[in-house]
Amino acid sequence: MKIWSPIIPSEGKIPRKYVMRAAGGENLSPPLKWEGVPAEAKSLVLVCVDTHPIARNWMHWIVTNLPPSITELPEGASGKAMPSGATELTNSYGFKGYGGPQPPPGTGPHPYHFILYALDVERVELPERPSLAEVERYLSGHVIAKASFIGYYER
Repeated sequence: MKIWSPIIPSEGKIPRKYVMRAAGGENLSPPLKWEGVPAEAKSLVLVCVDTHPIARNWMHWIVTNLPPSITELPEGASGKAMPSGATELTNSYGFKGYGGPQPPPGTGPHPYHFILYALDVERVELPERPSLAEVERYLSGHVIAKASFIGYYER
């Protein structure tokens, strides 16, 4: 399984329009594509997490119950054009949906991991505002495949 963004090079810089407004962006969720979802997958979970030591696994986006037939999310899908059945949970900022990068100035490049999990269950119930550890604990034993890529942003 593979996940990528047509506008964020792997290990490259996240364009400014995908960062939070307070950091000079438009807070649009970036376009994402994936392929190679196992045939036996019954649902997908997508997360975006900043693993920089200062951010301590800050959750920027958590989407559960994505249909396995979906192979992409268009730019700005969060809150507007999510697939039927998909659920956006509350991010570390405290609101539902995508919350783009807003790293503290002067802390260097922050890595934003976009992770896609293929699951053997149709629905997964996570806490409303899960940590990365909670996501991984709740998905434990149900992950068939996992893919990720990293984009960076700094101020």
